[in-house]
Amino acid sequence: MRIRAITCEVLARTVYQQAALAPHVIDVELLEQALHDDRPASRLNRLQSQIDATPAAKYQAVVLVYGLCNLALEGVQARDLPVVVARAHDCITLYLGSRQRYDAEFSGTPGTFYYSDDYMERQAEVGSNGRRLTMGVLTSMDQDYDYMVAKYGEDNAQYLMEVLGQWHSHYARAAYVETGLGKSGQFREQAASDAQQYGWRFEELRGDPELVRKLLAAEWDDDFLVLQPGQRIAVTHDSRIIEAV
Repeated sequence: MRIRAITCEVLARTVYQQAALAPHVIDVELLEQALHDDRPASRLNRLQSQIDATPAAKYQAVVLVYGLCNLALEGVQARDLPVVVARAHDCITLYLGSRQRYDAEFSGTPGTFYYSDDYMERQAEVGSNGRRLTMGVLTSMDQDYDYMVAKYGEDNAQYLMEVLGQWHSHYARAAYVETGLGKSGQFREQAASDAQQYGWRFEELRGDPELVRKLLAAEWDDDFLVLQPGQRIAVTHDSRIIEAV
């Protein structure tokens, strides 16, 4: 088979590794992590445009290396080719390797702030104001206050500054997911440092590429949703996470 893999860049290392090991020809298309920050309609349009641009004469399937991720996948439709996606809440499920493990971690310590090399190195590419983002959360307060006032109004800007300054109180654990694909160790150190700074406990979790491996190897069992042409993704709000309609 020849498969087009459309993936969020925060899974780049794992996807490239598993694409190299897959028994099929895998063409990888990376989309920037900032896509998650767009409005749902914009996210849907971006993903759908990538699917629609995939030539049916060249490929046998499109796989989306995404989790549901704040409903990013809701409404995605298969056109001329099957579209396959893991039944995953978010990228943490893909890092950990299964819904079962994700559920166990979430149930055991719901207030967990996750770190991984892929996510952190991509978040390191920040804007001109130099602020640092980790797993989508603002962790420094050098956001320009005047900009926030202009965009949201003074009352809302003051509220946002207060909330952003207290975000860490909602977490109890810093969990660094070791995929074995990083090099420097700097992001593990950052996770441990943040845990000490904010009074969290620190844990290192072993990553598991199994879901990504199966997705790229076309081993599409009950862990995956396979859309046939004309079907679209709907959210189920149960253990299936998503379904085809």
